Amino acid sequence: MMKVQKLLHTRMRVSDLDQTIQFYTSVLGLEVIEHKTSPRGSQLAFLRVPNSDELIELTSFPPSGPVRVQEDLVHLAFQVESLDQTIASLNAQGIKITDGPTKTSSGSRFIFIDAPDGYEIELIERPTGVKIV
Repeated sequence: MMKVQKLLHTRMRVSDLDQTIQFYTSVLGLEVIEHKTSPRGSQLAFLRVPNSDELIELTSFPPSGPVRVQEDLVHLAFQVESLDQTIASLNAQGIKITDGPTKTSSGSRFIFIDAPDGYEIELIERPTGVKIV
């Protein structure tokens, strides 16, 4: 039986690669580790998430048509140290919180914001010892 070894990256197609890179680097603090053109002609950027091995691959390929992100289907979740500090930083940058803050039964708190193209971003503060949400 085939068994995967590790999650390497998640790909997201975007309309404006530069605008999306700007969002992920300046708002969320991710780092671009590679930016190139694929053999098929799409523009690619690989982003590193702090304290994670998995990467986010952003791709732009206008001949594929417009990007349509289905509501409630795709989102990325990132852990933050302090949700209160995160909210203050987002407010200072003019980033709208689209949902929350919400507190879970485990004591985690989370909010949602929108990235370019309508991808949802969940920002979660988890108490020590909580593994999921």
